[in-house]
Amino acid sequence: MLYWFFVKTLGTWARHRFSPTVKGLSNIPAQGPAIIAANHLSVLDDAIIPITSPRMVHYMGKSEYFTGKGIKGAFKKWWFTSVGVFPVDRSGGKAAAQAMNTAKKVLDQGHIFGIHPEGTRSPDGKLYKAHTGAARLALETGCPVIPTGLFDTDKLMAIGQAIPSRGTCMVIYGRPLYPPVNPDGHELTHDEIRNFANKITEEIQKITGQEYVDEYAQVVKKRLEAQKAQEAADRARKVAEETYTQERETD
Repeated sequence: MLYWFFVKTLGTWARHRFSPTVKGLSNIPAQGPAIIAANHLSVLDDAIIPITSPRMVHYMGKSEYFTGKGIKGAFKKWWFTSVGVFPVDRSGGKAAAQAMNTAKKVLDQGHIFGIHPEGTRSPDGKLYKAHTGAARLALETGCPVIPTGLFDTDKLMAIGQAIPSRGTCMVIYGRPLYPPVNPDGHELTHDEIRNFANKITEEIQKITGQEYVDEYAQVVKKRLEAQKAQEAADRARKVAEETYTQERETD
């Protein structure tokens, strides 16, 4: 299987280049379904977890990873497929529901499913508000959640960096977090799901010690992008004004 080829061959190269320190492997169950819920610092996270876990980890990645153009796009698609990632459309609606159903099938088959509750990479190393997907999966399937902390992967491959740097990182797999039992099988409320999502985030934060921001990372990213665009526009306008002033002075 391509996954294990990656772990045994390219994984050897990755372990040599990134020298990951791994703690808490005994917290990953030897068999049966489980959800690895980790913070998200770098695109490398989706490679570091598979090469450090004793079991295959299936997880979803944004569909953009699979639709890129050219050599870089083809490499990304091959890379993520190799490490057990399946694409998810983050636009919501039916596409999101289909992704969740695929994740449930992975768990129903007794496998491990990995997910980043933040939904996207942290723009600044802080820990952001969790989406409810991981919590909903755990509550609906009864599977334990393994809160996981990733350290320094953003120093190896920052947002926008094409080739990872040599360095070190660390992964800590925390103690399993079991979802509340739903004995009467009632339909889960938003508060129940949100409370467990927050609990997962709390456990991740205990491991990583990251500063927590009660806001979605996607929202912060969009705001930062808008600020950069505005700053660029302001600089361009200033240059234009200075050029105009200089031209008038020389006339």
